[in-house]
Amino acid sequence: MESSRVCDLELSVVVPCYNEVLGLHELVRRCCDSAVTAVGDSYELILVDDGSSDRTWETMVYLTAHQNVVAIKLSRNYGHEVALTAGLAAVRGRAVLIIDADLQDPPELLAQMLQRMKETSADVVYGQRTSRAGETWFKKWTSRIFYRLLERSTDVLIPVDTGDFRLMSRRIADIIAQMPERDRFIRGMVASIGFKQVAFAYDRHARYAGSTKYPVAKLIRLAADAFLGYSMVLQRFLSIVTLGLLVVFVGVAAYTLYAWIYLAVVPGWWASLMLFIIVVSFFQLVALSIIGEYVGRIYFSTKNRPLFIVESIARGRNE
Repeated sequence: MESSRVCDLELSVVVPCYNEVLGLHELVRRCCDSAVTAVGDSYELILVDDGSSDRTWETMVYLTAHQNVVAIKLSRNYGHEVALTAGLAAVRGRAVLIIDADLQDPPELLAQMLQRMKETSADVVYGQRTSRAGETWFKKWTSRIFYRLLERSTDVLIPVDTGDFRLMSRRIADIIAQMPERDRFIRGMVASIGFKQVAFAYDRHARYAGSTKYPVAKLIRLAADAFLGYSMVLQRFLSIVTLGLLVVFVGVAAYTLYAWIYLAVVPGWWASLMLFIIVVSFFQLVALSIIGEYVGRIYFSTKNRPLFIVESIARGRNE
């Protein structure tokens, strides 16, 4: 698939931002310095304001006055994955670097990642964390479990210990931007495309400024998008449990009939019966919840609403 937009730059750097005003100046400085070192002046830095409630947008506009910066403001908060997609839809570079605004992923690795892409003729060079500074044991532990469960439950090979930090060719970025799905999991989408993808090991740093924009609720939502979008494990789980309950039903029915004919009926069966009904009812509610989640996602997808709406765009003097 070829892009309809001309590749007139060597590199595009895409950064989704949400309430990142405290670290924006350092982010732009380090990203621009790394880009100049790698490709000279043939680059653009695309900052996407995902409906921030602080002065992130005003700071972005200010920074476009003296840098190769493109600032894109979305009409509201759509979430990290959609904001990232908005940035990918605007790129003009032959290579595209995705990086978070918190500077946990060092932009100084750009030149090495470009060299790795050239040496291996890969379309994607994805960052693979060897260490994670500044994160709690709970987040490290849950992330480790999540990625390994996802790896074992999907047909698509999604590398473990990876985030959105990656360098990709323009054709990969265009394919991702054109995918219509609403509940997006970018690292899974990139893995599902195929082409040659290679790992780049690195140490993740602590957040430069501010606080994490991924509390537990958002992490759970991201995990749900990953499993519901790339795994059939939940549907298969329901089928297996249903089969198991069927076997239990047959066994209980056979024993009840045998006891009624050959054994004396012992009072107290109501407790066992109530417990059995509670277990079955709980499973039914879980099954309906999972099915309802799939139906709801299908319902919103059929509306064909825009994935995002751009409110404003500001460009630097070199753009």
